[in-house]
Amino acid sequence: MAEKKETYSLTVAGLKRELTLCPVDEKLDIAAFIMFSDVELTVRAAEELLKIAPEHDVLITAESKGIPLAYEMSRQSGRRYLLARKSKKLYMKNTVEVTVRSITTDRLQQLFLDEEDMRYLKGKRVLLVDDVISTGESIHALEQLVGQAGGIVAGKACVLAEGAAAERKDILFLAPLPLFFKD
Repeated sequence: MAEKKETYSLTVAGLKRELTLCPVDEKLDIAAFIMFSDVELTVRAAEELLKIAPEHDVLITAESKGIPLAYEMSRQSGRRYLLARKSKKLYMKNTVEVTVRSITTDRLQQLFLDEEDMRYLKGKRVLLVDDVISTGESIHALEQLVGQAGGIVAGKACVLAEGAAAERKDILFLAPLPLFFKD
């Protein structure tokens, strides 16, 4: 009997990583891509994404796994990044929210922007950034927020396109990430 595969070997931005396989349900596993604390990968992925990114004035990502990437892309490019929060904070005034269901979260979530960020986005070319695009729900929620703010979506960029997302023509990504279906 063959031993069950526990990891997936990924090469992205010239770096090799072993990703742990995690069950989504009884029929599907996904490879866990976690950029938190992997500074080398974050820096290299940001460099590579900026090479292929369209012209933009500002970046936006959703809390929380996209934060290191958006920060590093912002640092390297000198462009500001904004963060769509998963909960409304006391300092946020007149928030706008959208609802999203992510493959890695078992419940509906909200993403919030406050009026100051909404004003900043108006008329700007906005690059939507995330670590992984799978179902596209999170990036779609960001697109909705940018649209409500009067921003112009310049592009959608991620490090990995998971499953069928790798076939999409409307996203830029560095490498595909397969889904792992169980027999």
